[in-house]
Amino acid sequence: MKLGFEQIIEILKTRGHEQYGQENVSQLEHALQSATLAQSNDASSELITACLLHDFGHLIHQWGEDAAIRGIDDRHEYCALPFLSLLFSSAVTEPIRLHVAAKRYLCITNSEYWQTLSPASQHSLNLQGGIFSPDEATTFINHPYAKDAIKLRIWDDQAKQVNYSTPSLEDFIPTLQACLKS
Repeated sequence: MKLGFEQIIEILKTRGHEQYGQENVSQLEHALQSATLAQSNDASSELITACLLHDFGHLIHQWGEDAAIRGIDDRHEYCALPFLSLLFSSAVTEPIRLHVAAKRYLCITNSEYWQTLSPASQHSLNLQGGIFSPDEATTFINHPYAKDAIKLRIWDDQAKQVNYSTPSLEDFIPTLQACLKS
């Protein structure tokens, strides 16, 4: 199966209303909040796009509704990459791929970070391999897109606010289109 740009937008529109795990927002609300936070922090178009699409794997994975409740790591950070990498550069796809690793990294490097995570995110962290070891943290931070993944992760964590005002999906389409491979 191949997903083009229009199909990705259609999936966001049709499946985006689904609940974002155990959080009080929908998948699309979470995506729009993440992208809005990136935009308000003057992130690049690529990082804004990554923020909008970072959890797209949740919308297309095979595990059904909320795999974490069933004790499954759906590896959502990888699920969408075969599709997204055909359309977008590594500046978009690598922060997506690394955003779970960024959570694991932040837990070992910032003693207060764990407490900022929602209970659902704390639970999924355990399914995703837990807190990095010092060696894993060193390997992660040396990745060329690690710093962007950390920014994405922080905005991801903040993007769970009920009734948070954001631009619409349509408002972000020009940014997404600007990031498409030629």
